[in-house]
Amino acid sequence: MNVLDRFLDYVSYPTMSDEESLTIPSSQKQLVLARRIVEDLKSIGVDDAHVDEYGYVYGTIPANCDNVKNVVGFIAHMDTSSEASDTNIKTSVIEYNGGDILLNEEKSIVMSTETYPALNSYVGKHLVVTDGTTLLGADDKAGVAEIITAAEEIIKCNKPHGTVKIGITPDEEIGRGADKFDVKGFGADYAYTVDGGALGELEYENFNAASAVVQFKGVAIHPGSAKDKMKNAALMACEFNALLPNDEIPAKTEGYEGFHHLISMEGSTEEAKLVYIIRDHDRALFERKKQIFIDAVKAIKDIYGEEFVELTLKDSYYNMKEKIETRMEIVEFAKQAMIENGVEPIVVPIRGGTDGARLSYEGLLCPNICTGGENFHSRFEYVPVESMEKITDIIKTIVYNTK
Repeated sequence: MNVLDRFLDYVSYPTMSDEESLTIPSSQKQLVLARRIVEDLKSIGVDDAHVDEYGYVYGTIPANCDNVKNVVGFIAHMDTSSEASDTNIKTSVIEYNGGDILLNEEKSIVMSTETYPALNSYVGKHLVVTDGTTLLGADDKAGVAEIITAAEEIIKCNKPHGTVKIGITPDEEIGRGADKFDVKGFGADYAYTVDGGALGELEYENFNAASAVVQFKGVAIHPGSAKDKMKNAALMACEFNALLPNDEIPAKTEGYEGFHHLISMEGSTEEAKLVYIIRDHDRALFERKKQIFIDAVKAIKDIYGEEFVELTLKDSYYNMKEKIETRMEIVEFAKQAMIENGVEPIVVPIRGGTDGARLSYEGLLCPNICTGGENFHSRFEYVPVESMEKITDIIKTIVYNTK
C-alpha cells in the first residue's frame, strides 16, 4: 500500500482524544484504529505488532545485518485534536494549480492564499484536503502512514539495516501520549517522533507546557432581589480572564514567544469553568506565566471570597532541548537524511509539543521530524502527497544510515 492510500484509510477512523476522560486511552474509538494499525503492520511483516491494554501499538523490524550499533525508533500518534470535528471526514486529492481552493461549494467554504500563504509553495503538487467541515487528521495520521509505509518498503527491499522500533501512541493531543509508553520495552537507543509540519522541518526544542482549569462557584438569586446577595460565576470568569496579559495569546505571538490560550469556557450564574493551556520555551518565563494565573486567582478570591474560585495547574511536558543537546548527532542523522533526499533541513522551535518531549525526559531522546502537513487542528488542514512520499524516503534513509 502506498503512503497516500494508507493515510486515507487511517483518516477515515475518528480518533479524537478527550481531555475530560479519565480512561487510557481517553476515547475508545482510538482502540479501533489501533487494532487496524496492528493488522496493517502484521500484513507487511512486522510479526510482533501488538496493541497493549492502554492503546499503544508497538512493533519491531529485526536487524538483517551484523554489528548493529544503534536501535532506532519512530513514533507517531493516532489521536486527533478536539479543535475541529473528526467525524465523517470527506477527503479530496486535488492537483493544485494556484489560487484559492473551493473546499465546499454548498457551504461556500474557501481556503484562500491570503489567509494561508503557504499554499503558494505547493503549486503543481497534489494536496489532500477536506470539505472544510472537519479537520483532516494529518496531525498525526500522516506521520503514522509515513512510518508504516517506510517499514513496508524497508522489509521488501531487504537492504542492510539495524533493528527498527515502531510506536504509535494515543492521547498526544491532550498531553498524555507518553503517560503509559513503555520506554524500556520499546528498546530503542533513540527515536524520532514524526509529528512536525511542512517538509524539511526538524525540531529539538519545544514548549514547556501546562494546563490550567479555573472553576468558579456563584450564588444565584432572583435578579429582582439580588442586590448585595448574588455572586455571578460567569462574571467572575470574565473578570479573571481580564486579569491575564492580553498580548500573550496565540494570535499575537510567534517564534520563541510563549502564550496562554483559553481552550474552552462554560458558565452560568451558579458556576463557571475556564480551561487554558500555558506555553513557553524558556523555563523561567513558563514559571512566570503560571504565577500570573495564581496571582489572578488570588485577586478574584480577595474580591469574592476564598471558596468561590479554584485553580488546578498541571505541568504536561518540558522543553526537550536540554536533553537532546547531550547527543546532537541524533539531530545530525536526520539532517543528513533530508539532504540526501534533496530536502533542505529547517531547524525551528516547536510551537507545541510532541510525545518525544516527555520521552526525552524518560531516557529516550526523541527529536521531531516533519509530516508534511499544514494548518493542523483546523478545518483548513491539508497535506501534499509529494511531501508524504519524501518523508517516507527520509525515514528509510535514517534507518539505513544509522545501522
